[in-house]
Amino acid sequence: MPEANIITGQYVQISQSPASLGERIVAQIIDDFLIICYIVGVTLLIAEMNLSFTSNELFFLIAVYLPALFYHFLMELFNHGQSVGKMVMHIRVVKKDGTTPGIGDFFMRWLLQLVDLGFSGIGALVILISKNSQRLGDLAAGTMVIQLNDYRKIQVSLDEFYYLDRKYKPVYPQAEDLSLNQLDVIQRTLNTEYGYERERRIASLAKKVRTHLNISDTNTADEKFLYTIVRDYQHYSMEII
Repeated sequence: MPEANIITGQYVQISQSPASLGERIVAQIIDDFLIICYIVGVTLLIAEMNLSFTSNELFFLIAVYLPALFYHFLMELFNHGQSVGKMVMHIRVVKKDGTTPGIGDFFMRWLLQLVDLGFSGIGALVILISKNSQRLGDLAAGTMVIQLNDYRKIQVSLDEFYYLDRKYKPVYPQAEDLSLNQLDVIQRTLNTEYGYERERRIASLAKKVRTHLNISDTNTADEKFLYTIVRDYQHYSMEII
């Protein structure tokens, strides 16, 4: 099975394998079963209520069926890339660089699931022929479904994390949302030689990072702020070891 090898800011090496077509099909079957149970249960309940479908009741009818329609989108968005089926099969949706997808990525996957038709036809074909076993929704969103067990293959150079341990408390939780490329830019900026140009670049980059991550703290010195961002990111990287 192909593996996606990722270096996270030169600190963590992740070797992760895409979930197989069989694992994804089983996860889909489990999810479809839950959705059907929900729809049948809601339908029986509505039948018992003997609704006459006035305008208000019609709105209620639409509302109670919406969770079934948006099941995959909502579950993956609020459950770290996992539906119930994916939890059972120990697989998860991530970005290709190993980071957590955003709301737009999850929505794109859900939207194109209508085209993939539940892995039958074109969906299954694309999974089989794509490099990282991605369906159309994954290709469009830049995501992939991986086997969670592969996180055991993470290799860490402990020298890079000498100041971190399990009791470390991140200052900026938003650091987890950084991409690997963004972290690399921060690290390279901090590693540049001292001088006026370095100070200018750090000040400019710190401003951009605060804006990008929606961090209102402006009291912390720019260089200390960027070092803290890097350490917080490394802490979240260590959480999965």
